[in-house]
Amino acid sequence: MIDALVTGAGGFIGQALCASLRANGWSILPLTSANGDVAAAETWKPLPPARVVFHLAGRSFVPDSWARGPDFVSTNVTGTEHALAHCRAHGARLVLASAYVYGIPQRLPIRETDPASPNNPYALTKRLSEQLCEFAAQHQGVAATALRIFNVFGPGQRAEFLIPKILQQVEAGKEIRLLDLAPRRDYVYLSDVVDAFIKAGEVSAGFHVINVGSGQSLSVAEIVDKIQVVAGTRLRVASDSVERRQEIPDVVADIALAQQVLGWRPQLSFDAGIAQILKRV
Repeated sequence: MIDALVTGAGGFIGQALCASLRANGWSILPLTSANGDVAAAETWKPLPPARVVFHLAGRSFVPDSWARGPDFVSTNVTGTEHALAHCRAHGARLVLASAYVYGIPQRLPIRETDPASPNNPYALTKRLSEQLCEFAAQHQGVAATALRIFNVFGPGQRAEFLIPKILQQVEAGKEIRLLDLAPRRDYVYLSDVVDAFIKAGEVSAGFHVINVGSGQSLSVAEIVDKIQVVAGTRLRVASDSVERRQEIPDVVADIALAQQVLGWRPQLSFDAGIAQILKRV
């Protein structure tokens, strides 16, 4: 038996998780799309028993989810059920990469006990995946932890996400132009997210839903300002004043449960995280 299977091992978080697991002495089998579709049973049949399944495979870009709903359901929901089936067959525990599923929050900071009200198809598929995990824990004996990851950032993130988009424009040295400077989000650095996954892999019983965030929010305008301070630039900033569909004005994670259950708190501030990214550019 190996220590862990990691689905989505070729992704932004998956690559960093695999590197950290190996550095910590875990025996792992990384799975990428080259190994097959996680929504297909044939992909899972030849896989060895593992102590933990870190299930990160999935479609994640919110704008795409409006146009490609069936693909998101297949990969994110059916894929999770296959991961759980593997856990049931081999006595493994599951750690699910979930996401922000609260919709427009009723209060800040947001606690795990607050209502889940997904406001886009991507978030809906993550909530359905959580419910599959909860059912498996309650009725089939699978230890499952769903990490509700807020806005993760770090080196290697795809260019269409906000922070890489800003960094590209800073590097170009002309003007920073964005759709909307007002929305606020809770940003957590990649290495801290990886640490939360590893700690969640040691939770041996029951079902847990745990927020993974920084516990504070920043507006897009504040993010631009902070990046420019770290980068040493003073570029003009312009907004197209385009509000995204189903926009949420502010998001802050309550991370007390992560500390209680996992012994986890983020270690890097936003500014320190940006400095780490710029060191690698």
